[in-house]
Amino acid sequence: MERLLEAVMARAGHVGRISDLQRLSGGANMESWAFACGGGRFVLRRAPSAEWIAARPLGMDGEAELIRQAHAAGVRAPEVVAELVPSDGLGIGFVMGCLPGTADPEVALSSPPQLASDLATAMAGIHALAPDKLTFLPKLDPAQGVEGLARQFEEAGGDRPAIALGLAWLRSNLPPPAPPVVVHGDFRIGNLMVHEGRLSGVLDWELAHLGDGHEDLAYGCMTVWRFGRLDRQGFGLTDVDTLARAYQDAGGEPFDPARFRFWLVYRTVWWALGCLSMGQSWRSGTDRSLERVVVARRCAEQELDLLLLLEYEAPEAERQRPVPSTSQPARESKGEPEAAEILTAVSEWLAATVKDKLSGRERWELAVAQNALGIVRRELAGRADPADKALAEDILAGRQSLRTEGLLATLRARTLSTLSADMPKYPALGPARALWSQA
Repeated sequence: MERLLEAVMARAGHVGRISDLQRLSGGANMESWAFACGGGRFVLRRAPSAEWIAARPLGMDGEAELIRQAHAAGVRAPEVVAELVPSDGLGIGFVMGCLPGTADPEVALSSPPQLASDLATAMAGIHALAPDKLTFLPKLDPAQGVEGLARQFEEAGGDRPAIALGLAWLRSNLPPPAPPVVVHGDFRIGNLMVHEGRLSGVLDWELAHLGDGHEDLAYGCMTVWRFGRLDRQGFGLTDVDTLARAYQDAGGEPFDPARFRFWLVYRTVWWALGCLSMGQSWRSGTDRSLERVVVARRCAEQELDLLLLLEYEAPEAERQRPVPSTSQPARESKGEPEAAEILTAVSEWLAATVKDKLSGRERWELAVAQNALGIVRRELAGRADPADKALAEDILAGRQSLRTEGLLATLRARTLSTLSADMPKYPALGPARALWSQA
């Protein structure tokens, strides 16, 4: 790989040997490889497969061009230095200059208040890019987007009632048309480089499109992208009103709470279905990485968040209805080790004998593997089945809703059980359990 990269960099005017090549951890879709060449630091960003990129609305050539235009307009974005061609033998992608700092959420969330203003300014700058110079970007109309999610839901089985509840709400709460702007599509903590407490660059432009700028504002405020900062809805850094004012002061449009709420629900449904699609990608062979099957189990996180977003539209009596128990009595093992115990033994062995021998991406993948073992172990101990196609169909058809007696309590109980097995460390789980236990 080093030899092939040297030829690419030489073509771009950066002559020298490739050194310190390493794959970066994280990244749910794309591969990122950091390396040094000719005295500079760079990052190779490429697709995991040609099949995967073929199904994506925005090609990597379009993504590279968008980053170029954003960089030229003063948005804190990487500099694209080279694009791959088939003869390079490296797949599909491009090379960028390496930005200073880190995308580690813990670093971002411990930064001073100025970081929130930096993010608002960057969003406003992205939304100010000229759409007529980026006509290759896909367009997202809210109504068409919702129906696209509905089709994706059916393709994923159409059997998750909490997602059906979100889809039904979206269909009933479509916002009026808004002038299209360039939307980053994945603007959140974790995709933003932070250096010395300030924003140094915006990463991961693969989901960019033309649409409503409030989508970017809402997406970064989702619970999942606040990494435990439940008390600071504005990207985990501040409150939404302060973020919105900073965005408007930087040239962004006036804040519309109704549009913000629509996109908050929309992207929560979108990510729930995105998680499920990871499992489909693994089954089809498009990407057989372990990460795919583990991320698929994160769907339950978004189902919890959907209930927390929408439950206030239920009648008071339904919000106060006790949550039925789905727990099963613990069973004491006295004979041969059970399957769950064997999984625990394997996980402990990996931690004791393998973990210290790994670093970088491999160490991160070990953590994913241990997480997978934990999911299976907890499922064996008892996990409510989140699938109920008949109920999902009733919700989409309007035959059942949050006004239906006992529906909210049932969905709460199932979601708590599913999420406790799949992702028990999700920050919103404990507070939700405490809140609902008071009903």
